[in-house]
Amino acid sequence: MEKSLTKTLVFQLQSDNGRLLSEAYHEARWVYNQTIQLAKNGMDWDDISPRLEDEADLVKNTTQRIVAKALDALQQSYNRDDYNTPSHEKTGPYPLRMNFTEGYNLTRKDNGIHYRISAKPYNPVKGTLRGAPDTLELLEHALERDDWRVGTAEAMTRNGNHELHVNVTHLEATVQDKHDAQTVVGVDINENCVALSALREDGIADSVVIDYPEIKEERHRYFTMRKRMQNAGQTAFDRVFEDKEERYVHNQLHQVSRRIVVWVQQFESPLVVFEDLKHMRDSIDYGTRMNRRLHSLPFHKLRSFVAYKAAFEGIPNDDIDPAYTSQTCSFSKCEHTARSNRRKKRFKCNACGRQDHADRNAAVNIAKKGLEKLNRNVPALNTLPVVRKLRRQASGCVNQPTVTHATVRGHQADGRVGVSD
Repeated sequence: MEKSLTKTLVFQLQSDNGRLLSEAYHEARWVYNQTIQLAKNGMDWDDISPRLEDEADLVKNTTQRIVAKALDALQQSYNRDDYNTPSHEKTGPYPLRMNFTEGYNLTRKDNGIHYRISAKPYNPVKGTLRGAPDTLELLEHALERDDWRVGTAEAMTRNGNHELHVNVTHLEATVQDKHDAQTVVGVDINENCVALSALREDGIADSVVIDYPEIKEERHRYFTMRKRMQNAGQTAFDRVFEDKEERYVHNQLHQVSRRIVVWVQQFESPLVVFEDLKHMRDSIDYGTRMNRRLHSLPFHKLRSFVAYKAAFEGIPNDDIDPAYTSQTCSFSKCEHTARSNRRKKRFKCNACGRQDHADRNAAVNIAKKGLEKLNRNVPALNTLPVVRKLRRQASGCVNQPTVTHATVRGHQADGRVGVSD
């Protein structure tokens, strides 16, 4: 199947004129804030860009791209019932968004790739890109080949360094047809971990749970800080903390998604299967605190990261109906479904008594539904391999199950499955 795939490449900017870039970032912030304010005040969205093009001290095309990004963020908040509406009082530098050959240009020379950024009208910044060898090689490939396209880029400052994030698109990338898949990998995305189960027609191949509790902990820390500032009436840095949280989560999810794709690649002709959670918000009503946590979970972002990284490796993806995947016993002879089967991270079937890590059990059910959707034979599952937990910030793989929840103390795991809180 031919499909266009886009990837973002990150480089550091070698330049002697960082001051001019910094001034451009603050001008970009002004354009962003003005766009949000004008839109909230009822101005026709089509009229915002022409007005700001004349007022901003930026190249017109760059102003257009920043306005478009701001309006896209506003539209997304409207689609989420005004959740996380962008503020028109953003502080600090804002990325300089540009079109290739208009707001910025790249030239391949013997000593590397040189850039030219139009930070201000008739006042460019020039220098050399610095990055990982494979990233530079891919950019050179995109600049030379007709089946690749170099697209928009963003110049920004991060950790005190100036960076350029360049989008490159492979126009004729080959992704395997999902109907040719030999292995279906069920993916269960949760607040603090993701569970993966690889299933074939002859049985389960492997399963793993990748923990990332630091994302949940960091999000809760930022939420607590913002809440305390709001209660004290000190909202000046509220948006700053929100931006820092967003960047942190974005970076962590990229790392998790890379790890997922590397794990999936070990199987023959894999297909990655997700739960279709597009209408999840409509059915969530567990109280103010829990609704906030669930509504703000980055399910879609992690799924999109995994999907496009897998596609770059030729791996297709699909989705299934998520109904009862976390409540159903994955053993073929049982398949008992009850909400009481699951308690936090522990799954204990009320009918057959089997215990498992709740998210691994759900991932197996997702993989089974994926095979059914392909009209394949679902194998009889009477046993499951030992669940493996990979902790990203600890000592590595945890091969033995742990029993920590108060209600299950005294109940030993059977050596086949893990029970963890």
